[in-house]
Amino acid sequence: MTHEQAASSIAERFPGARVEGATPLVVDVPVDQWRAFAQFAKDVLGCRFFNFLSAVDWKESGLEVVAWLDDLDDKLSVTMKTRLAPAPTSASATADEEGGSSAAPRCASLVPVFRGANWMERECFDMFGIVFEDHPDLRRILLGDDWQGHPLLKSYAVDTPHPPYR
Repeated sequence: MTHEQAASSIAERFPGARVEGATPLVVDVPVDQWRAFAQFAKDVLGCRFFNFLSAVDWKESGLEVVAWLDDLDDKLSVTMKTRLAPAPTSASATADEEGGSSAAPRCASLVPVFRGANWMERECFDMFGIVFEDHPDLRRILLGDDWQGHPLLKSYAVDTPHPPYR
């Protein structure tokens, strides 16, 4: 599938998505269509290689989750992005049963579509506090269970008592 065909197919199936670029195609999708778009990219566009997933903290504008998918045969790359609510301040956060805060930004997990998303979503949970709904094992992966906060949030206090900041 060519980039032009992929962009046309995306616009037809996801009218709320914004498609930009040629290589890679950059697609902004609403958060409620995050998993559906990933399934579409895999099944229709042929993007079966899950390259990576991460997030960006845009402060008041909210968090942005970014994933890169590839069709290695047709050399088609798709960067999918979605915008979440801003991360809560530590004062307004209360723990919930999933290990995140009740006010934590939430996004559907891509693990049911791409198994390779597992650890990357755990890393985003650990570093940014994003709760990936329906994730099979959402828990910290880099920091200890007793760690307070999420270090890659711009609101994270650098003067924390935890190493290496003592």
